[in-house]
Amino acid sequence: MDVLTRSDRIVVGLSAVLTAVAAALFYAKSNETATFVVSGLALAALAALVGRSVEQVADRLGSGATGVVQSALGNLPELFVCIFALRQGLTKVVEAAIIGSVLGNVLLVLGLAFMVGGLKNGRQPFNGQRARTHVALMLLATAAMLVPSLASYVHTPAARHEHALSDIASIILLVVFALSLPASMRKEAHEAGGESEPEQPTWPVWLAMVGLGIAGVLAALVSDWFVDALQPALHSLHITQEFAGLVIVAIAGNAVENVVGIQLAARNKPDTALSVILNSPIQIALVLAPVLVLISPVLGGATFTLVFPPLLVTTVVASILAVSFVIMDGESDWLEGSALVGLYAVVAASFWWG
Repeated sequence: MDVLTRSDRIVVGLSAVLTAVAAALFYAKSNETATFVVSGLALAALAALVGRSVEQVADRLGSGATGVVQSALGNLPELFVCIFALRQGLTKVVEAAIIGSVLGNVLLVLGLAFMVGGLKNGRQPFNGQRARTHVALMLLATAAMLVPSLASYVHTPAARHEHALSDIASIILLVVFALSLPASMRKEAHEAGGESEPEQPTWPVWLAMVGLGIAGVLAALVSDWFVDALQPALHSLHITQEFAGLVIVAIAGNAVENVVGIQLAARNKPDTALSVILNSPIQIALVLAPVLVLISPVLGGATFTLVFPPLLVTTVVASILAVSFVIMDGESDWLEGSALVGLYAVVAASFWWG
């Protein structure tokens, strides 16, 4: 199709080839480690396809709505990965993946976006008010999500009712998410003409939406193959469930945000990049974790609650506080990004041994 550039065709072709190879390995049941690796690469390629599609609708929707829509689609693989993992009883993987997804976005992806955007474009100003709203909502949502964990640590009477408390917190978090949507999706006046690139999108809307839909469905299928090969691959590679959930599953499940946020920052679209990156952990805390709590009893596997290990709770709270200070001035540079990536590396290293 004429509207597709050479790079577009490469992304589409790579996504198709890797997905086909992952499918062949999965159904052949020949090598779980190879299935695990190729499925992860396929998720990354599909993320690039989603990223290209999102770029085409960003100027039409505005940064807020783009971040909400893209994060919802981007978190679908994460949701399916966690569902399949719970059905196999891999609770430790899911706990670490939930927190790892938050950490991966607010430290690794945001840090890389700041680094790439800063090195290519210099200091990048962004809508500080919207960014602070995102971080405040993320901090409050994460705090509410972690209250059952705190009740368990100090052995309050509520600790004996962690399932009921997790259900109550999950319902409230979903209501808060619904209430936050109008403000999150509002298009700012200064976005009427786009952020910094005057050219019009080259794809028609229907093509961008079809690309998003197909990539989302394929990502769900690949997530199933990825989880099926996860446990044998971890045993073969001598990787703990905690590290796999915090780093490998979190990065693979959120590959969409990893690719899109950095691409947008490189193209000097910091507002849209920030919205895409920060909306993902907000939706994880307000939607993904609560949904897993509410549906896990009917999945036929392990039951999931909002009680996380202490180190996971400590690192996520400290990381969100650090990010809130970094974005306070309403602009970013490569050095701040380097510091965030460095903090992520230290957190990841602390979970290598489990």
